[in-house]
Amino acid sequence: MPYLIINRTFNLLLFICLPFLIACSSQPTKTAYQNTPEPETKTASNTPDKTNSLPIKSPNSSPIDLWHRLFSLYQLPSVDNKRVQAQINWYSKHPEYLARVQKNAEPYLHYIVSEVEKRNLPGELALLPIVESAFKPFAYSHGRAAGLWQFIPSTGQYFGLKQNWWYDGRRDVYASTQAALDYMSRLSKRFEGDWLLALAAYNAGGGTISSAIRKNKKQHKPSDFWSLSLRQETKDYVPKLLAIAYILSHSEQFQISLRPIPNQPYFDKVDINKQIDLVRAAQLADIKMEQFYELNPAFNQWATDPQGPHYLLLPVKNLAIFQQQLKSLPDNQRVQWKRHKIKKGETLSHIAKKYQTSPTLIEKSNQMTGNTIRAGKYLLIPTASFDSSLYSSSESARKNAIIKTNRKGKAVYYSVKKGDSFWRIANRHKVGVRQLAKWNAMAPGDTLKEGQQLTIWLQANLSQPLATSHSLRPQQKNQSIRYTVRNGDSLYLISQRFNVSVNDLKRWNILNRKYLKPGQTLKIIVDITRS
Repeated sequence: MPYLIINRTFNLLLFICLPFLIACSSQPTKTAYQNTPEPETKTASNTPDKTNSLPIKSPNSSPIDLWHRLFSLYQLPSVDNKRVQAQINWYSKHPEYLARVQKNAEPYLHYIVSEVEKRNLPGELALLPIVESAFKPFAYSHGRAAGLWQFIPSTGQYFGLKQNWWYDGRRDVYASTQAALDYMSRLSKRFEGDWLLALAAYNAGGGTISSAIRKNKKQHKPSDFWSLSLRQETKDYVPKLLAIAYILSHSEQFQISLRPIPNQPYFDKVDINKQIDLVRAAQLADIKMEQFYELNPAFNQWATDPQGPHYLLLPVKNLAIFQQQLKSLPDNQRVQWKRHKIKKGETLSHIAKKYQTSPTLIEKSNQMTGNTIRAGKYLLIPTASFDSSLYSSSESARKNAIIKTNRKGKAVYYSVKKGDSFWRIANRHKVGVRQLAKWNAMAPGDTLKEGQQLTIWLQANLSQPLATSHSLRPQQKNQSIRYTVRNGDSLYLISQRFNVSVNDLKRWNILNRKYLKPGQTLKIIVDITRS
């Protein structure tokens, strides 16, 4: 009897609870992009649906499309606040920008995603170059940051990115990605796994974020990213990444088209053992120079750095033909050599500049023990093997392209003197410091060298005399200027610099001495349309 009562009671309870059990079992689990409480509440009425639309992937399967592989690696917390919503609103209204950065990212994204996955880092980090550089390998900011990951010179050097006349590792796609992920991993440890603080520190510096945290703690305020008092750029930096990551992973919701990117390597790293002309390398790989520079933007000159790194990034489909042809290429065809007869008054620096090479390389190539040279002797100079127009993305070519861009007003030229700075030169010519730096493809913090020539654009209606060392008036064609002789100067070099003849220099000046003396002043009549 007790058993029968108990059994009937159990059946009754089961009948009552069964609908609730079924309802509970059918509730979806919370995904990475569903709402979680955040410091600020979004007020916009068009709140996006936070349901994660990522495909379910079995442990042994691999997504065919790179985007879905990337989305499956997302780890950052869901954020639902006004700052993120503001960025979502902006990006969703500019689909052409998202289309452009996707196109820019195509050659690099698989490599970056693979490196992020290898280190078990949040997948969203692979999208950080969109915020930093729009995936442009030649991006250069007013703060002297360069490359996909926008390293400044000092931070680049700290993380082993070599920077010299031949090569800038900050633009090296392979090396800079390794350095950036090393840096972010270190910042994550510094801020105890808080990736939002780590990302803010990548933008503003670890010391800046630590200082802001200490300040909040001292005032008994929260010390999370959203509560810190930071400059506006850093306040927007993290929300931008979160917004981009969200919109791309919910592209259908925002009517954003995802560019199909195969889940397979686009390029691979290949050893070249020693220096090679860039155009020659592109020929061996059977690719155009534009594609070559797209994958190898770190090289400043016409060849790879003679001291290394000795590798190139090339499309996977072109590796075999490159390696086969490189193996049969004679050493004397890797770079071209020219025989130069030293002229009176020439220095090693002048010769190196003429041939777009470095004094050090000339010294090594000619087994010199110093930089002393004698007129009448010959030097072997390593030079570009092809027309200079083919090296369209070398540092010098890019700077010239910026400088030659059509502008309003007159271009005049200023020779940097000892003690000069961007601020002093800009103030003297009544132009902006950033303008002056931009006209010369530089940043305001870059170091100026004595004798370096700067281009300055002045308004056409200016009637004031130019306050340059040449005292030129842009509205007059021929101008008489005073030039102070420097160490190493000769009549020949001065004539070349100002596009005048040696005989004219002698005619304009009473020269009693055989040699020029540093500090001596010369009169030069310059045609500013030719100089």
